[in-house]
Amino acid sequence: MKRVHVAAAVIRGADGRVLLARRADTQHQGGLWEFPGGKVEADESVATALSRELQEELGIQVTTARPLIKVQHDYPDKQVLLDVWEVSAFTGEPHGAEGQPLEWVAPRDLLNYEFPAANAPIVAAARLPAEYLITPGDLETPTLLRGVQKAIAGGIKLVQLRAPNGYDPKYRDLAVDAVGLCAGKAQLMLKGPFEWLGDFPAAGWHMTSAQLRKYASKGRPLPKDRWLAASCHNAEELALAELMDVDFVTLSPVQPTQTHPDAQPLGWEQAAALISGFSKPVFLLGGVGPDEREQAWQAGAQGVAGIRAFWPQA
Repeated sequence: MKRVHVAAAVIRGADGRVLLARRADTQHQGGLWEFPGGKVEADESVATALSRELQEELGIQVTTARPLIKVQHDYPDKQVLLDVWEVSAFTGEPHGAEGQPLEWVAPRDLLNYEFPAANAPIVAAARLPAEYLITPGDLETPTLLRGVQKAIAGGIKLVQLRAPNGYDPKYRDLAVDAVGLCAGKAQLMLKGPFEWLGDFPAAGWHMTSAQLRKYASKGRPLPKDRWLAASCHNAEELALAELMDVDFVTLSPVQPTQTHPDAQPLGWEQAAALISGFSKPVFLLGGVGPDEREQAWQAGAQGVAGIRAFWPQA
């Protein structure tokens, strides 16, 4: 079966909306929505192919773009490698140069559109930010909630409320407050036993690697309109995350950290190799912060996750 290499773009307007095009009914996966792009020719770089395709399809010239995610997908009749870049600046006015309908869509509304199956991880990547804040585990409740509020005011859009072990009623109370703080401003990810899932319908769930190993064979415990993430440290856990159909993962530790001084760091090269075999958004974690965001993008990651690096100074 032949593998088709496709360059695709998540094109963002100044207001953050994303440009979609509808496939012609006569095409493979016809009638569905897609992220614009096309085939990479044998002698082309992905960046060149993307610029050429967007010029031909939409009449725009790309001025700022970066790698976002690579997705490998096998259809019954062909295999595709989608090499997706985020285009944040361009010149020209996008129009359907080949007669295709276009639509600008708010990221949160992407779930309302029907895409080819291979596009599901791209939809997740387009909805996720590049930074993931994990709250410190050693703060008193008022200080913690003030910090979350300050981080959101500073632009953080994805927050994990780090959990102590097991069924802790104090964590549940804290989660109720955090849900209120994040409502309409940031996506909150909670941790804890699956028995709590129904109590926090607005929150996503971030599984520990132990939960991943225990429940992966049982399938996804949440509907697709709620975020599901997992903590991964190696290829085996990434495979389990794929099996469980999570939306994104953290991969750690990339570098030595204060919180886990005994953990063997992956290093950038191994982290990039693990990401290249995994078709979901990955946040790199462990000894990284805003300064490493570009490096994370070049390694194929969605962005960076951290505790101290993103926690606002008092």
